[in-house]
Amino acid sequence: MGRVIFDISMSLDGYIVAPGQTPQQPLGEGGERLHEWAFGGDDSSLELLRKASATLGAVVTGRTNFEHALPWWGPDGPTGSARKPVVVLTHQPPSALPPGSVYTFVTDGPRAALAAARERAGEDDISVMGGADVGRQFLAEGLVDEISLHIAPLVFGGGLRMFDELPIRRDLTLMDCLGTGSAVHLRYRVDH
Repeated sequence: MGRVIFDISMSLDGYIVAPGQTPQQPLGEGGERLHEWAFGGDDSSLELLRKASATLGAVVTGRTNFEHALPWWGPDGPTGSARKPVVVLTHQPPSALPPGSVYTFVTDGPRAALAAARERAGEDDISVMGGADVGRQFLAEGLVDEISLHIAPLVFGGGLRMFDELPIRRDLTLMDCLGTGSAVHLRYRVDH
Protein backbone atom coordinates (compact mmCIF):
# COMPACT_ATOMS: atom_id res chain seq x y z
CA MET A 1 0.00 0.00 0.00
CA GLY A 2 1.31 3.42 -0.96
CA ARG A 3 1.87 6.40 1.29
CA VAL A 4 -0.64 9.18 1.86
CA ILE A 5 1.27 12.42 1.35
CA PHE A 6 -0.18 15.83 2.09
CA ASP A 7 1.58 18.04 -0.44
CA ILE A 8 1.29 21.82 -0.53
CA SER A 9 3.17 24.97 -1.49
CA MET A 10 3.15 27.97 0.82
CA SER A 11 4.79 31.29 1.49
CA LEU A 12 7.48 31.66 4.14
CA ASP A 13 4.86 33.13 6.47
CA GLY A 14 2.60 30.09 6.04
CA TYR A 15 0.01 31.25 3.50
CA ILE A 16 -1.29 28.96 0.74
CA VAL A 17 -3.42 31.72 -0.78
CA ALA A 18 -2.35 35.36 -1.07
CA PRO A 19 -4.68 38.27 -0.25
CA GLY A 20 -7.16 39.28 -2.94
CA GLN A 21 -8.54 35.86 -3.87
CA THR A 22 -11.13 35.96 -6.68
CA PRO A 23 -12.49 33.35 -9.11
CA GLN A 24 -10.09 34.78 -11.70
CA GLN A 25 -7.18 34.66 -9.22
CA PRO A 26 -7.95 31.61 -7.03
CA LEU A 27 -4.54 31.85 -5.32
CA GLY A 28 -4.94 35.57 -4.65
CA GLU A 29 -2.91 38.42 -6.13
CA GLY A 30 0.48 36.97 -7.04
CA GLY A 31 -0.37 33.63 -5.41
CA GLU A 32 0.51 31.64 -8.52
CA ARG A 33 4.15 32.40 -7.64
CA LEU A 34 3.82 29.72 -4.93
CA HIS A 35 4.12 27.13 -7.69
CA GLU A 36 6.95 28.63 -9.75
CA TRP A 37 9.24 25.91 -8.38
CA ALA A 38 7.20 23.29 -10.27
CA PHE A 39 7.17 25.12 -13.61
CA GLY A 40 10.43 27.02 -13.73
CA GLY A 41 13.91 26.11 -14.82
CA ASP A 42 15.15 24.91 -11.42
CA ASP A 43 16.49 21.42 -12.21
CA SER A 44 16.60 20.26 -8.56
CA SER A 45 12.95 21.17 -7.97
CA LEU A 46 11.90 19.60 -11.26
CA GLU A 47 13.72 16.38 -10.34
CA LEU A 48 11.91 16.31 -7.00
CA LEU A 49 8.59 16.71 -8.83
CA ARG A 50 9.52 13.97 -11.32
CA LYS A 51 10.33 11.52 -8.51
CA ALA A 52 7.06 12.25 -6.71
CA SER A 53 5.10 11.84 -9.94
CA ALA A 54 6.71 8.47 -10.64
CA THR A 55 5.09 6.91 -7.53
CA LEU A 56 1.77 8.79 -7.68
CA GLY A 57 -1.34 6.68 -8.11
CA ALA A 58 -4.16 9.09 -7.23
CA VAL A 59 -4.90 12.59 -5.98
CA VAL A 60 -7.39 13.76 -3.34
CA THR A 61 -8.53 17.36 -3.36
CA GLY A 62 -11.44 19.47 -2.17
CA ARG A 63 -14.35 20.87 -4.11
CA THR A 64 -13.18 24.49 -3.93
CA ASN A 65 -9.72 23.62 -5.26
CA PHE A 66 -11.33 21.50 -7.97
CA GLU A 67 -13.58 24.35 -9.09
CA HIS A 68 -10.77 26.90 -9.03
CA ALA A 69 -8.35 24.64 -10.92
CA LEU A 70 -10.69 22.99 -13.45
CA PRO A 71 -10.18 25.72 -16.08
CA TRP A 72 -6.44 24.90 -16.06
CA TRP A 73 -6.63 21.17 -15.38
CA GLY A 74 -9.45 20.32 -17.78
CA PRO A 75 -10.62 16.69 -17.97
CA ASP A 76 -7.09 15.31 -17.37
CA GLY A 77 -6.69 16.69 -13.82
CA PRO A 78 -3.52 18.09 -12.26
CA THR A 79 -1.31 15.34 -13.72
CA GLY A 80 -2.11 16.31 -17.31
CA SER A 81 -1.49 13.60 -19.88
CA ALA A 82 -0.67 11.07 -17.11
CA ARG A 83 -4.40 11.24 -16.23
CA LYS A 84 -4.06 10.03 -12.65
CA PRO A 85 -7.44 9.60 -10.89
CA VAL A 86 -8.62 12.55 -8.81
CA VAL A 87 -10.99 12.03 -5.87
CA VAL A 88 -12.81 15.22 -4.91
CA LEU A 89 -14.09 15.47 -1.34
CA THR A 90 -17.31 17.47 -1.40
CA HIS A 91 -20.75 17.91 0.13
CA GLN A 92 -22.41 18.03 -3.28
CA PRO A 93 -21.07 16.69 -6.61
CA PRO A 94 -21.33 19.05 -9.58
CA SER A 95 -24.13 18.56 -12.07
CA ALA A 96 -21.78 18.42 -15.06
CA LEU A 97 -18.17 17.43 -15.78
CA PRO A 98 -15.93 17.59 -18.82
CA PRO A 99 -16.45 14.45 -20.92
CA GLY A 100 -13.98 11.66 -20.21
CA SER A 101 -12.65 13.31 -17.05
CA VAL A 102 -10.59 11.63 -14.31
CA TYR A 103 -12.72 12.97 -11.42
CA THR A 104 -14.68 10.99 -8.82
CA PHE A 105 -16.73 12.77 -6.16
CA VAL A 106 -17.08 11.49 -2.60
CA THR A 107 -19.53 12.95 -0.10
CA ASP A 108 -18.95 10.70 2.93
CA GLY A 109 -15.91 12.41 4.44
CA PRO A 110 -12.12 11.99 4.38
CA ARG A 111 -12.03 8.27 5.19
CA ALA A 112 -14.36 7.48 2.29
CA ALA A 113 -12.33 9.74 -0.01
CA LEU A 114 -9.14 7.95 1.03
CA ALA A 115 -10.76 4.53 0.44
CA ALA A 116 -11.79 5.63 -3.06
CA ALA A 117 -8.29 6.95 -3.75
CA ARG A 118 -6.65 3.74 -2.48
CA GLU A 119 -8.89 1.70 -4.76
CA ARG A 120 -7.73 3.76 -7.74
CA ALA A 121 -4.06 4.08 -6.73
CA GLY A 122 -3.39 0.40 -6.10
CA GLU A 123 0.06 0.14 -4.50
CA ASP A 124 1.08 3.67 -5.51
CA ASP A 125 1.11 6.84 -3.39
CA ILE A 126 -1.83 9.16 -2.83
CA SER A 127 -1.30 12.91 -2.85
CA VAL A 128 -3.68 15.01 -0.75
CA MET A 129 -3.40 18.44 -2.32
CA GLY A 130 -5.05 21.73 -2.58
CA GLY A 131 -7.25 23.11 0.09
CA ALA A 132 -6.49 23.96 3.67
CA ASP A 133 -9.77 22.42 4.78
CA VAL A 134 -9.14 19.03 3.16
CA GLY A 135 -5.57 18.96 4.46
CA ARG A 136 -6.74 19.80 7.97
CA GLN A 137 -9.41 17.10 7.85
CA PHE A 138 -6.94 14.43 6.75
CA LEU A 139 -4.39 15.50 9.39
CA ALA A 140 -7.01 15.66 12.15
CA GLU A 141 -8.19 12.13 11.39
CA GLY A 142 -4.65 10.73 11.31
CA LEU A 143 -4.85 9.75 7.64
CA VAL A 144 -1.56 11.32 6.51
CA ASP A 145 1.75 9.43 6.48
CA GLU A 146 3.93 12.30 5.24
CA ILE A 147 3.75 16.06 4.76
CA SER A 148 5.59 17.55 1.80
CA LEU A 149 5.94 21.34 2.01
CA HIS A 150 7.31 23.60 -0.69
CA ILE A 151 8.21 26.92 0.91
CA ALA A 152 8.41 29.65 -1.71
CA PRO A 153 10.66 32.68 -1.09
CA LEU A 154 7.65 34.97 -0.59
CA VAL A 155 6.04 36.77 2.34
CA PHE A 156 2.35 37.51 1.71
CA GLY A 157 1.47 39.07 5.07
CA GLY A 158 -2.10 37.82 4.73
CA GLY A 159 -4.39 35.43 2.91
CA LEU A 160 -5.22 31.85 3.91
CA ARG A 161 -2.87 30.02 6.27
CA MET A 162 -2.53 26.27 6.08
CA PHE A 163 -2.01 25.26 9.68
CA ASP A 164 -4.25 27.69 11.55
CA GLU A 165 -7.08 26.10 13.49
CA LEU A 166 -5.72 22.55 13.26
CA PRO A 167 -7.71 20.80 16.03
CA ILE A 168 -5.02 18.30 17.03
CA ARG A 169 -1.31 18.05 17.68
CA ARG A 170 0.91 15.99 15.40
CA ASP A 171 4.57 15.26 15.98
CA LEU A 172 6.69 15.20 12.85
CA THR A 173 10.09 13.78 11.94
CA LEU A 174 12.10 15.55 9.25
CA MET A 175 12.93 13.07 6.48
CA ASP A 176 14.36 15.33 3.81
CA CYS A 177 15.23 18.96 3.14
CA LEU A 178 16.23 20.37 -0.24
CA GLY A 179 16.97 24.05 -0.73
CA THR A 180 16.84 25.39 -4.26
CA GLY A 181 16.67 28.84 -5.79
CA SER A 182 12.89 28.57 -6.18
CA ALA A 183 11.82 26.89 -2.91
CA VAL A 184 12.83 24.97 0.17
CA HIS A 185 11.32 21.50 -0.02
CA LEU A 186 10.66 19.79 3.31
CA ARG A 187 9.38 16.27 3.81
CA TYR A 188 8.17 15.10 7.20
CA ARG A 189 6.91 11.77 8.49
CA VAL A 190 3.79 12.12 10.61
CA ASP A 191 4.34 10.29 13.89
CA HIS A 192 1.08 8.61 14.87
